[in-house]
Amino acid sequence: MTCCRLWARIRARLADQSGNAMIEFVFLGIILLIPLIYLVLAASYVQRNIYGVTQAAREAGRAYATAGDSGSGLDRAEYAAQLAMQDQRTATDVTLGWAPTGGDCDHPSRVPPPLAPGAVFAVCVTRHITIPGVPSFVGARHNTVTGRFVVHVDDFRSGPGSQ
Repeated sequence: MTCCRLWARIRARLADQSGNAMIEFVFLGIILLIPLIYLVLAASYVQRNIYGVTQAAREAGRAYATAGDSGSGLDRAEYAAQLAMQDQRTATDVTLGWAPTGGDCDHPSRVPPPLAPGAVFAVCVTRHITIPGVPSFVGARHNTVTGRFVVHVDDFRSGPGSQ
């Protein structure tokens, strides 16, 4: 008879669900909240890098197009790209490249174009990113973000490349 009373007590205890809702809420909240927080942080990391390379391409193009007669346009462009990446609080390891206006930034040239009056070209800034928390066998190390900005050199420019 003790066995039957024990089962009856267990059934009565299981039937009484006071406090279970709070435990289920906390447990499910933790299980659902942690991946959601990670997803938001990973998306903001990628977006911050996208904004950074876009701003870096724009600033590098402007710095290069407004370079004076000293011939330091490439140095100015690289420095401007690094400052733009620092502004987004990301690493400054970017690759600066140049492409024709209609071309894409898949294989940009490392040689800057001449600053002839009316010249039009694209500045490409590429950065390899690793999404935090994603294992390398999934492909976390093969992500790149690219910023592209089309530069139009002033038609009345006087300086290097204008004869």
